[in-house]
Amino acid sequence: MQGLRHCTVLLEEAVNALIWRPDGIYIDGTFGRGGHSQLVLERLGADARLVAFDKDPQALLAAQQMTDRRFEIVHSSFANLHDEMAQRGVERVAGVLLDLGVSSPQLDDPERGFSFQADGPLDMRMDSSRGESAAQWLARVPQQQLTEVIRDYGEERFAHQIAKAIIARRAQAERLGPITRTRELAEIVASAVKTREPGKNPATRTFQAIRIYLNQELEELEIALAAALNLLEPGGRLVVISFHSLEDRIVKQFLKKHAMPPMLDRRLPIRAVDLPMPLLKLHGRIRASAAEIALNPRARSALLRCAEKVAS
Repeated sequence: MQGLRHCTVLLEEAVNALIWRPDGIYIDGTFGRGGHSQLVLERLGADARLVAFDKDPQALLAAQQMTDRRFEIVHSSFANLHDEMAQRGVERVAGVLLDLGVSSPQLDDPERGFSFQADGPLDMRMDSSRGESAAQWLARVPQQQLTEVIRDYGEERFAHQIAKAIIARRAQAERLGPITRTRELAEIVASAVKTREPGKNPATRTFQAIRIYLNQELEELEIALAAALNLLEPGGRLVVISFHSLEDRIVKQFLKKHAMPPMLDRRLPIRAVDLPMPLLKLHGRIRASAAEIALNPRARSALLRCAEKVAS
């Protein structure tokens, strides 16, 4: 669905934080529909290079419309940054941008199954060309595992009741068929949630949890952060935009860990001058402005964190 509109969140802020020298090699770990990549290319010099990653086949189609010789799109997860850049002979980059979560076109296309706002097939895969769909997973997952996924990845306090309701409905598959549609799953969840949050659909946390689990979003984020830190040259920037607390907690803890000097064992005869410097210098965090949120309500939860590599 090429007509679906995508509003790039924190566009200027992210690119301003990312680019510190216009002749470097940069990575856009989540191309999406190319908003960040296009502005990055506008800011880069003639000899610079931008390598973008995305798992989504629809994102790849959008990327193929870009003819800039400095740009390359890679059909892969950003968890594969290290191997993919090594294959291209790149040992150091000037900056890495990770815009996490699901994009507006993915949410707004009912055929992708990410949202309960319109009925569609229960898919939820970032890369719809491979892996197990949400419907396939729900048809086999044990109740205990389902409870844990909804609780841990959705931070849902009614996880047990929701999982029990899904499994009870699955037991009627011979008569009613399997659970294959987003609207039906949302209705099952709603029937199990007794206390509603004002302004929030009761299925929000469950849909988030299943999506994160199926796409291994948190595991891939941890791998990507480590790979990005290893690839950055001194002075290089790591910019991450997160949209929920689970993502941001991982990013915050990773940056904080590498921005602190190593802990000293007071019993050892080590002087402070002998210790290695912290790898990162934190550049703070940025939230979307009121004006951006008014234009794009999904920007409300966005949080940008930036750090600079100060040691190799």
